[in-house]
Amino acid sequence: MRLIFLGPPGAGKGTQARELALEWGVPQIATGDMLRDAMAAGTPLGAEAKSYYDRGALVPDEVIVRLIRERLRAPDAGRGFILDGFPRTLPQAEALDRLLAELGQSLDRVVYFGVAESELVRRLTGRRVCRSCGRTFHVVSAPPARDGACDRCGGALYQRVDDGEDTVRNRLRVYESQTAPLLAFYEGRGLLARVAGDGPIDGVRADARKAAGGPR
Repeated sequence: MRLIFLGPPGAGKGTQARELALEWGVPQIATGDMLRDAMAAGTPLGAEAKSYYDRGALVPDEVIVRLIRERLRAPDAGRGFILDGFPRTLPQAEALDRLLAELGQSLDRVVYFGVAESELVRRLTGRRVCRSCGRTFHVVSAPPARDGACDRCGGALYQRVDDGEDTVRNRLRVYESQTAPLLAFYEGRGLLARVAGDGPIDGVRADARKAAGGPR
């Protein structure tokens, strides 16, 4: 099973990818996590990526694709994988096509998790982070036992700047503009399946499982 899970920030695709990857015995491949791990480990690719991070620049597609190539060649990816949030743009999708052809592989399905903007804003603006230990909470779905205080260490909770409503709505607009051509690209190839991501987590997972064509 070789899958891509796509969706806007807050759609829950990472949660579903993590759980279904465990269920199916394939790796969840999230580029953000991979970049952080590579930088922390000081690998050559990680050092290259860090040079962009340190000067506030975006990591180029070419570096990310090399990172994915390295990951897909790992033994545990032999049975398949779930790419979580990659590709984000049409050039990245085209680069992924070339990479998979080079590896003698092909995609089975692309699952897009659609969620209404109002729900995405509610999810993303409700996040609160502990200043002391970094634990995250949500004012609606995972509130702390005591308002404004961390359950773990008692530290003060705050809202990150990028979780403010104006910033969140801008992030969603940027994602939409980048992703619309990508969805058309995969739909035209008969690979795209759409799943409503704003229901109960277990229900969304059942729909994603069915859309992906994975084991029931």
